[in-house]
Amino acid sequence: MSGRLAVFLALALATLPAPGAGAPLGRRGSRNKLLLVSFDGFRWNYDQDVQTPNLDAMALDGVKARYMTPAFVTMTSPCHFTLVTGKYIENHGVVHNMYYNTTSKVKLPYHATLGIQSWWDNGSVPIWITAQRQGLKTGSFFYPGGNVTYQGTAVTLSRKEGVLHNYKDEQEWKANIDTVMKWFTDEGLDLVTLYFGEPDSTGHKYGPESQQRKDMVMQVDRTVGYLRDSIRQSGLEGSLDLIVTSDHGMTTVHKQAQDLVEFHALPNFTFKDIEFELLDYGPNGMLLPKEGMLDKVYEVLKDAHPKLHVYKKESFPTSLHYAGNPRITPLLMYSDPGYVIHGRLNVQFNNGEHGFHNGAMDMKTIFRAVGPSFRRGLEVEPFESVHVYELMCHLLGIVPEANDGLLSTLLPTLREASNGPQSTPSGKGLPVQPQRRQPPGATFPFLVLHPGNISSPWQRRGEGRWM
Repeated sequence: MSGRLAVFLALALATLPAPGAGAPLGRRGSRNKLLLVSFDGFRWNYDQDVQTPNLDAMALDGVKARYMTPAFVTMTSPCHFTLVTGKYIENHGVVHNMYYNTTSKVKLPYHATLGIQSWWDNGSVPIWITAQRQGLKTGSFFYPGGNVTYQGTAVTLSRKEGVLHNYKDEQEWKANIDTVMKWFTDEGLDLVTLYFGEPDSTGHKYGPESQQRKDMVMQVDRTVGYLRDSIRQSGLEGSLDLIVTSDHGMTTVHKQAQDLVEFHALPNFTFKDIEFELLDYGPNGMLLPKEGMLDKVYEVLKDAHPKLHVYKKESFPTSLHYAGNPRITPLLMYSDPGYVIHGRLNVQFNNGEHGFHNGAMDMKTIFRAVGPSFRRGLEVEPFESVHVYELMCHLLGIVPEANDGLLSTLLPTLREASNGPQSTPSGKGLPVQPQRRQPPGATFPFLVLHPGNISSPWQRRGEGRWM
């Protein structure tokens, strides 16, 4: 028996990749492909006030979360980068939609920032690059962060949206899907991330309760139907896993409120004490006071407005996983839902906005998944978006980079057959066997590991329900 054990161990060790080699783990011969689709600004309940037959069918055929909690700060680029790195924003460093430099005072808008390599390539390696290092081919279509190189490596195929891109063109949406299908079938890609700028743009302009937003959600739903039909027609239905999600939600701005958050109107505050500010971009902001003025500015601002929450960097709530990055200024803040921050002038006129605390329900977003790897008709309780990366790495059978997510959080959404590693290199993910199929109405717990809680490391986060 000891001889057989020695042979078994030798064979097992021989199949493991060398440390740092980045080689794929052993896996089944038929590899499923993966398509991650993000519809920017799709609030968790946008499907409740309009008919969404295709999103509903996707849930019946696969997995639906009651809602997904995005990372803080709830902005497009930071939240999208969390999905493809599995890291909280303070750990991946893309802390804002805008590139900024507190020394040169340079601030670049969202579209320009998409092409600034140093803003994205600052130590974290997204899933495209990790997958390519392990022998796969990947693509990014308009996805934030997908058009720069990381540690000298570019995504296999990528498209970048133009500055004046029309987010609303439904025919272009279909053409983009057609291109992505060809990437899978003709170019042999294994992973593609596909981004749509709606219903975010419409929610900003008209507000999340507007008829225009409802019409746009129906367009999104039609597009999901077109996408699933395209997957079938391309012969990929049995070999492609589809995840449809978003970066954040949207809430109505109180534009006519009598108590607007206006820095230029705050008593005893002066911009003469400020070296650099990042304000007027929604409900959050950052300030770099002039040398020796930090305490003075903080004392003036900390109770200056009941809707404004101002912190020194070291005192910002650690639960938000945001302030612990060198790009964050000494003072940072966010306002209550519905209130945006106005700086030197009132220049923010959106009817809808995001960027608020990720605990606000209007900031929650969607998660749907369907395909050969996923269970059918399963609705799960809410989870954080930071866990999606581990799930995607598992689906692709690749070893993840060190990250803040847990595979155990979403592993129960999968069928019993699985492709990839069950833990991260850092040891955060614990192996959890998928549940066997249960009768309708039966539940299973979702458990999340809190490494800092030594006495009671496991905490129940909710239950999944079989449908």
